[in-house]
Amino acid sequence: MPVYSLLEIFYLKHNLAIDYQQNAVIFFTFAKISTIPMNKIYLLSLLGMALLGHAQQNADELESISQAERKAAESTMTVTVNANTTNYDVTYHKIELTVNPAVANVNGKVTTTFTALQNMTTVTFDLMNELTVSSVKMNAQNLAFTQNANEELVITLPAQVIAGTSATVEITYAGTPPVSGFDSFEASTHAGVPVMWTLSQPFGARDWWPCKQDLNDKINSVDIFITAPSQYVSVANGVKQSETVNGSSKTTHFHHGYPIPAYLICFAVTNYTVYTQTAGTAPNTFPVINYVYPESFNATVQAQMEETLSIMDYFETLFEPYPYRNEQYGHAQFGWGGGMEHTTMSFMNNFSRGLIAHELAHQWFGNKVTCGSWKDIWLNEGFATYLSSLVIEQFDGETAFIANKTQLINNITSQTGGAVYLTDSEATNSSRIFSSRLSYNKAAMVLHMLRWRMGDTNYFQALRNYLADPALAFNYAVTAQFKSHLEAVHGSDLTEFFNDWVYNQGYPTYSVIAQNWGGGQAKITLNQSQSHSSVSFFEMPVMVRLTGAGGQTHDVVLEHTFDGEEFIVPVPFLVTGVQFDPKREIISRNNTAQLGNDSFTPDTVLALYPNPAKELVHLQMPNTQTLIAIDVYNPLGQKVATYASVDMNISGLATGSYTVRIRTSEGVFHKKMIKNGN
Repeated sequence: MPVYSLLEIFYLKHNLAIDYQQNAVIFFTFAKISTIPMNKIYLLSLLGMALLGHAQQNADELESISQAERKAAESTMTVTVNANTTNYDVTYHKIELTVNPAVANVNGKVTTTFTALQNMTTVTFDLMNELTVSSVKMNAQNLAFTQNANEELVITLPAQVIAGTSATVEITYAGTPPVSGFDSFEASTHAGVPVMWTLSQPFGARDWWPCKQDLNDKINSVDIFITAPSQYVSVANGVKQSETVNGSSKTTHFHHGYPIPAYLICFAVTNYTVYTQTAGTAPNTFPVINYVYPESFNATVQAQMEETLSIMDYFETLFEPYPYRNEQYGHAQFGWGGGMEHTTMSFMNNFSRGLIAHELAHQWFGNKVTCGSWKDIWLNEGFATYLSSLVIEQFDGETAFIANKTQLINNITSQTGGAVYLTDSEATNSSRIFSSRLSYNKAAMVLHMLRWRMGDTNYFQALRNYLADPALAFNYAVTAQFKSHLEAVHGSDLTEFFNDWVYNQGYPTYSVIAQNWGGGQAKITLNQSQSHSSVSFFEMPVMVRLTGAGGQTHDVVLEHTFDGEEFIVPVPFLVTGVQFDPKREIISRNNTAQLGNDSFTPDTVLALYPNPAKELVHLQMPNTQTLIAIDVYNPLGQKVATYASVDMNISGLATGSYTVRIRTSEGVFHKKMIKNGN
């Protein structure tokens, strides 16, 4: 029987899966499995035997990352946007905390400067009632306050604060933060040594300090003072300003000067070993400071940390310089099984490449530009997941990248439904917000499919524009704003794509038949069914690989717009086999691909497409035939148009069915054509 750590005991207590990645074994506890809510059962179903290689490692890490971020012991929160905190804008916090990692308790003083957005006689902060406020002051004047049943601190201001003006309040409080499913304030041990850390995403900031935790306000700057026993090392967001020892205690001061949401503010305290690296390119360099448990710090971990610098360089080349380069980046080890992307200081359970890449990616996507609601969480987690996959593509090559995408797709399609974008009710459910299948994996593949549709040049330019948008940079973004940036570069509307893949549910299944068609051509017929009724058809460019004798291959990309669509494509060899989506560019499942009857006649090699059509129709014909003319007849037998080219503009024709008479060097042939209405 294994010996369990405190973290493992927690997982066992809550009937969650334990992933022993280092031993390539997955251990499950099914105790009282009948009592596990449905929204937890998928935690068990998504885990399998760990395999070798970065692609599988990344998939396993992803599950532990999402577990850390959702902390699923309590799945549903009664938290919605607090209308009582929307009438002011926080501009500054000074957070002063006295803690001992051996005791799950906090004594705090938070000084907050805010600007009124409307005339105010009271100001409300989010704060759990387990924390008792002892005083509130403004300019040394004691203010009246109440803590109510809605987990609010309501302060009566000494005089009305007029809209557009600012005020500062100082709140003193103490207590033991609640032990909720989020464990947003944790006191534990590592190797027998006390450790304390915070992890406030999505709704846990109010568990340990009075704040405004909704996704509608970023704090312009924050100073954090951690007073702890002097034998420990403290870490928080931003740059360490000073360290002052006073007898048996030590106060460490950090300053962070970029806008930051409440849930990304953090601190941790234990006997860290500190290891510093340098990132960037001279003279624009900045430190990467790593806080590691002494028992974990060794040559292997140092080598893993070196990968941070390569990944940082890659992301800066791909997008833009690290957003917080005027301060620092860093990692702090903590006890959850994954990581958390606190601004400038990611908390990490380990230092594997996939985890480093995921949390570093968040500094751009999630921290600099933050999802504007929990319904838009895919703008955080989808990007972090996809950028971790891009690291596989960059450093391991295409084969490993295809294997990684295959794993993502297999997980996504393990269930028939599920959307990337959340409903209002789903956005209060932490397990749904941080669903590894939907908010991470499906979102990542949707981002890849956008890249596939747009092409690399346009796609990455759109992402750079999105990050640089003054309205979004160091602010919040919602899905519609991201979509607008894509469309601006793509040059065409992406509404149908977003409806199919972001807002609605499911995935397509394709049936492909390829036939030799004579004259160096092949005919490909594409059929599609859908796993969920919310989408009637997924319009996507799809890749079909035609194979021939001696290992010959020829890839064609087909713009699939309707079920049963036929394509005539040139191919430089006799086709002996066919594969669908060999590079795993799109989400799909249970596809079939087969070689059809390769017999043909001069009539069958002629094809009109698209058909039906509104404006342009193309006649596909083998290069062994010469076109003389195309005559179009209405149902009354009247000739209504003649074309001398294989490309026909039929926009002037009335809606309806037509007979097309095709005169060629091989004879005269007839086809049916349907003109769609506008």
